Amino acid sequence: MSEDARRWTIGELARASGVTVRTLYHYDEIGLVRAGERTASGHRRYTEADLRRLYRVRALRGLGLSLDEIAEVLNRPEDDLGTLRDLLGAQLAEIEIQTARLGQLKQQISGLMWLLDKSVMPDAEQFMAALEMISVYETYFAQELRDHLATRRAELGEERLAGLRAEWLELVRETRELLLAGTPVDDPRVQEISARWEAMTAAVQPGDERVQERLTAAGMALWRDNSAGVSAEISRQIDWLGAGDLPAVIDYLQRARQARESGE
Repeated sequence: MSEDARRWTIGELARASGVTVRTLYHYDEIGLVRAGERTASGHRRYTEADLRRLYRVRALRGLGLSLDEIAEVLNRPEDDLGTLRDLLGAQLAEIEIQTARLGQLKQQISGLMWLLDKSVMPDAEQFMAALEMISVYETYFAQELRDHLATRRAELGEERLAGLRAEWLELVRETRELLLAGTPVDDPRVQEISARWEAMTAAVQPGDERVQERLTAAGMALWRDNSAGVSAEISRQIDWLGAGDLPAVIDYLQRARQARESGE
């Protein structure tokens, strides 16, 4: 390092990095991040290499590693570009997961705001119903699965999701009309809607087949155990849909799929 290169005092480094002076002292004591230089009077001076090392420590802490684990990682060459790139890639992946979770939270809050927009003052029962639906969803879908769904929603984007919601509503409306008219499940019109339903479901699923299987199983379990509550909440949001309509529509489509599969 040249004589003109920048050095930082411990206070300057603390302010710039968001790490407390006490933490920097601790890192120094355990050998995790030590000041590369000392003044004649013994004051610490941090170099650019020390800053890069501190960045790695903070990034690895953010990924959930313990200080001991971080120390092992940092035994590799400090200026190994490949190692640093791997670290940044892992950090970026974690940020993407967090972003997806924020998107999921945004949707949940938007649902509550929708209740506010529906009436001057929504009653406690409406809020409780919405919160119960969130709780039920989280019970059946593990955090990993919720992350996959949130990531997929982020990939699709709001415009595409809005189109899928509109398509879903139209499919439910068309299916309900055919059901009320007594149309047989092997009728070409019912079969065409059933195929569209499956294609739309596939469009919102992550690409990993194993994840798809787990999501399908979780969704079927949720519907089996909570179809009445889910239907009641959805019907509250759709004026023309009765609480008993959605279970009947789902059953109708399932029978249509079985009819198609048996005829293949």
